[in-house]
Amino acid sequence: MSTPAKQSIIAVDDTPINLKLLTEILQAQGYKVRPVLSGRQALASAKEEAPDLILLDVNMPNMNGYETCERLKADTALRDIPVIFVSALNDTEDKINAFRRGGVDYVTKPFQSEELLARVKTHLTLRQVQRQLEKQSVHLREMVNAQVEEITGLQENLLRASLATLVALSKQAEARDEDTGKHIERTQVYCKMLAYESGKVPAFAGIINMQFVEDMYYASPMHDIGKVTIPDAILLKPGKLTPDEFEVMKTHAEKGAKTLETVQIQYPDNDFVSLGIDISRFHHEKWNGKGYPQGRAENDIPLSARIMSLADVYDALTSVRCYKKAFSHEDSCNIIAEERGVSFDPELVGIFLKSEADFNQVRRTLR
Repeated sequence: MSTPAKQSIIAVDDTPINLKLLTEILQAQGYKVRPVLSGRQALASAKEEAPDLILLDVNMPNMNGYETCERLKADTALRDIPVIFVSALNDTEDKINAFRRGGVDYVTKPFQSEELLARVKTHLTLRQVQRQLEKQSVHLREMVNAQVEEITGLQENLLRASLATLVALSKQAEARDEDTGKHIERTQVYCKMLAYESGKVPAFAGIINMQFVEDMYYASPMHDIGKVTIPDAILLKPGKLTPDEFEVMKTHAEKGAKTLETVQIQYPDNDFVSLGIDISRFHHEKWNGKGYPQGRAENDIPLSARIMSLADVYDALTSVRCYKKAFSHEDSCNIIAEERGVSFDPELVGIFLKSEADFNQVRRTLR
């Protein structure tokens, strides 16, 4: 089934033969494609008529892909356009750098056309849902349920594309609180960075591989999807919650996990879905066993949730909330260091503190 012509894509590559191939693949699916040979041409084309998506090469003369993306994100009229980097650079640091600059995904050349199209479809769907939810969020809970029902009827190769729509709905749950800003985008990158660095440490070397790192990036946005069930009076309360209100707030972890377990019924062996369930259910557990919902401790808490917990708290500390001011990066690092072996996995805290400058850079870039 062809894609509506209104979905437009700017494809950027300084190699004409690569650009021609990319254009033909996309046009064959019904997309309206504007091919350009440089970052400057891409910026000019986007300003003339904003596209729904940009596919961006990295290595280009005069203005590389990273700089082009930064300029896009600095323009208030263009910053919400999703950017997928398409590059021959295959190093993890290059990919992390792309995410830091504002990219939403990364495809390595040479690519399979099926993979590229699946990712394009994912982010176009996400963009479309975001626009719809900006106009109307009254039926948010119904949309979550409808999307879960839709997921259960899809084939395996469409699973991530559909889960991306759930991520969009998770963003709307966060958007109900105007203070959260780019919380999901930042925590995605924090989780990926922390997972990648943890894979270098002997304690986690046998657990973390590149697939785990990638899955952490894509599953982490669903950590608070259960918040769609929390009433605004509690979620947005500009003060301390009462004990009864806090008990209601705590239910979001279990409810979010149960939402994803509906998907797992159809895909019982899918690691990505399992990771999302663990993150949603256990990211408020503490190393000393005093968290919720199950009071798990130490290594009984899934590693994915331990990583998510640290990333989530760092972002909460360094962000303004309706009930507090933002802590500085330095103060936030000190607070996390004090919680080593209390709230957080001691090994992960050590890895975080060694990489804290990178976390600060991401925080400042994705404000």
